[in-house]
Amino acid sequence: MSDLLRDAEGPPMSDLVLRDAEVDGSRVDVRVRDGLVAVVAPAGTLRGPALGCGGAALLPGLVDHHVHLHALAAARRSVDCSNPARLAAALGTAVADEHGWVRGTGYPGDDLDARTLDALHPARPVRVQHRSGALWVLNSRALAALGPLDHAGVERAADGTPTGRLFRADDWLRTRLPAAVLPDLTEVGRELAGYGITAVIDATPDLADEAARALTAVPQRVTLLGLPLDATVPSKAAVGPLKIVLADSGLPPFDELVARIGAAHAAGRGVAVHSVTRESLVLLLAALDEAGRHPADRVEHAALVPEELVPALRGLAVVTQPGFLADRGDLFRREVPAEEHGDLYRCRSLLEAGVAVAFSSDAPYGPVDPWTVIGAATTRRTPDGAPLTPGEALTARQALDAYLAPPDDPGGPARRIVPGDPADLVLLDRPLAQVLTAPSAHAVRGTMIGGRWVYGG
Repeated sequence: MSDLLRDAEGPPMSDLVLRDAEVDGSRVDVRVRDGLVAVVAPAGTLRGPALGCGGAALLPGLVDHHVHLHALAAARRSVDCSNPARLAAALGTAVADEHGWVRGTGYPGDDLDARTLDALHPARPVRVQHRSGALWVLNSRALAALGPLDHAGVERAADGTPTGRLFRADDWLRTRLPAAVLPDLTEVGRELAGYGITAVIDATPDLADEAARALTAVPQRVTLLGLPLDATVPSKAAVGPLKIVLADSGLPPFDELVARIGAAHAAGRGVAVHSVTRESLVLLLAALDEAGRHPADRVEHAALVPEELVPALRGLAVVTQPGFLADRGDLFRREVPAEEHGDLYRCRSLLEAGVAVAFSSDAPYGPVDPWTVIGAATTRRTPDGAPLTPGEALTARQALDAYLAPPDDPGGPARRIVPGDPADLVLLDRPLAQVLTAPSAHAVRGTMIGGRWVYGG
């Protein structure tokens, strides 16, 4: 298919038949014309320029319902700090940015502070992000370069000395760091296309105008959650519910949360609320009871959902990440109280209760590959090989459908290939049943967005 990539940067193909593709279990021909699905007909009946599919599955493009594109691009050019035993070596060989700073991501533990970083790498300013994305740890040289440490998320020792740990301080930190160019999203867009992803919902909160515009550089269709209520929506992007973070390091006052939800609803937007603890979910549900609900309201992550709160989630979309089980479920098993294991990243119990469920990556903080997430949802297997709450497992088809809901209706009915719809398609290399027995991105043969091939090989 690589020869078809000649059309990727030009206008949509005027007429192409995807011949003998498996769609919804049947062998069909699909005509793509001017960026749309024009005709779906029995295999072998359509004429014109054609690509033979040989009975392989053709699907609507996948949607990552919660991703952080700029952070993903930045992580790809940062130091991998996921192995604490090799942290000193990783920092020592790291290439600094144009200002001499070293940026690391993915540290898994809670034992890092300025003093520890000073012992490992004192020569250059260093900042290391915890893999949750909620914490930055800076060495002394970096702290000194920031000026007054006047953010509420700056952790301090008993004597008032900063420990080097900064919680939920990204926006403040950006104002203190040397000016940096926004990361190039070209490679990220290609990577996502290679997984069959044709649409993304960027969940970065409090987007500045320049950052919002830059997010449209990827070939995927982009929806923005972090766009402020008074901001102008960039061309080539859609605006989604308003992102609100209920930080585990400090929950907002109840009245403040109710007011923010009410303001979003008054502006015609739902809310997309980050919740990873029981306490934050209780607060959110109480605030929604007070403010009222909007059809587009959604809960991001829902990492811990007590059984008694499941019915209260009906009418909301839950955008969750079972990929975290494959990435760090063994840590959950050790660090989360055993009586709460059943509450972790619920899937089946939510669907059975009538709650809308969509899947996403939360990349770069979770696995970006949707096929890895689909596999994790079906096995609930953790890195040590054992399943965690296997009763919450879905079928592979249910897990796939959680990636096929429309960008503006997470957890809604899975999209199908229908004439008149945009030609956002992913072609696999074998029938769907075979792919779903062992989900893998290697099965993705080509990805089309708006009638243009953006990936193929």
